[in-house]
Amino acid sequence: MEEQPECRVLSIQSHVVRGYVGNKAATFPLQVLGFEIDTVNSVQFSNHTGYDHWKGQVLNSDELHELYEGLKLNNVNHYDYVLTGYTRDKSFLGMVVDIVQELKQQNSNLVYVCDPVMGDKWSGEGYMYVPKDLLPVYKDKVVPVADIITPNQFEAELLTGRKIHTEKEAIEVMDMLHNMGPETVVITSSDLQAPSGDDYLIALGSHRKTSEDGTTVTQRIRMESPKVDAVFVGTGDLFAAMLLAWTHKHPDNLKVACEKTVSAMQHVLQRTITCAKAQAGKGNKPNSAQLELRMVQSKKDIENPEIIIKATVL
Repeated sequence: MEEQPECRVLSIQSHVVRGYVGNKAATFPLQVLGFEIDTVNSVQFSNHTGYDHWKGQVLNSDELHELYEGLKLNNVNHYDYVLTGYTRDKSFLGMVVDIVQELKQQNSNLVYVCDPVMGDKWSGEGYMYVPKDLLPVYKDKVVPVADIITPNQFEAELLTGRKIHTEKEAIEVMDMLHNMGPETVVITSSDLQAPSGDDYLIALGSHRKTSEDGTTVTQRIRMESPKVDAVFVGTGDLFAAMLLAWTHKHPDNLKVACEKTVSAMQHVLQRTITCAKAQAGKGNKPNSAQLELRMVQSKKDIENPEIIIKATVL
């Protein structure tokens, strides 16, 4: 195999000693798929916060700036991608935007993949699990400099101020998000009715390309994944990392990139739930430790996913 030119990712996400969220969920897949990944750990916790106990430290915006300055002084602040996820702090998020803008001035082809983690829906009701003052920062600063965003339905609604009840409304919301900046929008999960029935979860994707003569072409897709009956943590982080990799390998084919991402995701989740249930024993509900993603065991599926979920072009 000929050597691919080196592709370097700066990932600013959380770190856990045990388990797979944030940078721990993004690093292995990106390395396996051939990327150099440099990680800034926005927090260092013993484990994710879904456990009964967790301890650790949080990086503040000055400390983030200091780390970036170190890279800059050595002239190694050159990246092809930036990847970010869960952030709780407004000034930290502002610093991320400053760094992305500076990196984009150096490399106009840099792609910023942003998972705008703000909240989710539980039994139809939306809840924010970050401070409310982050929404205007995402809206006015982050999304305009992002190239690929992966909100869930609730986050897409927050960013646009529009509610989604139908696929048509979802497409309108994705178009509004394109108009804010990103050329690729993937709504990673929704409560829309799936054609295949209630046991399926709908995800939607939209890629807007501006051709030479200035006309825009939009490719839109829908994917249906079987629901897995468990609460996993780190799935959004894994999804964004794999989407980064597969859109890089298939730059003008969102359909294939999403099929590979969602299929790999499904392989990892199925393996995880099977192992977790076996560990918990018959009739017992698996706990947080047992439900940690089976990342290493899924290496082959991440590298070369068998396509088990096809996308429908809308």
